[in-house]
Amino acid sequence: MSITVSEKSIESDILTLINNYRVNNGFSSLSKLEVIKSQTNNHTNYMIEKNEVSHDFFYQRKEYLTQNANAVSVAENVAYGYSTAESVVNAWVKSDGHKKNIEGDFTHFDITAEKSADGKWYFTNIFVRQ
Repeated sequence: MSITVSEKSIESDILTLINNYRVNNGFSSLSKLEVIKSQTNNHTNYMIEKNEVSHDFFYQRKEYLTQNANAVSVAENVAYGYSTAESVVNAWVKSDGHKKNIEGDFTHFDITAEKSADGKWYFTNIFVRQ
């Protein structure tokens, strides 16, 4: 049974902003890939439970996407505490490592944004090249 998670507007806004940034800087736009969502959901919920932002268990997410999405390359951006799509994308673009992922040689991406019980947003954005 497949569970479909409805996309929040902040999530679609972030993906649009990332694609706009990529196109405006000479990179190809990325397509959403549904199989990524299970991994972004799981990790975002994990960060909320731990009450900290992390890349814990990234290798397992990468391995899952290698096996289930034919991924040859996987990268991940995480964040927390930002309240708008613009603020989180701007922060990622201003950080060399995150910017490198946004500008990377990828074909697909997806994101999960979730609010913790205390109202803080957590984000997991995964990029894949098939």
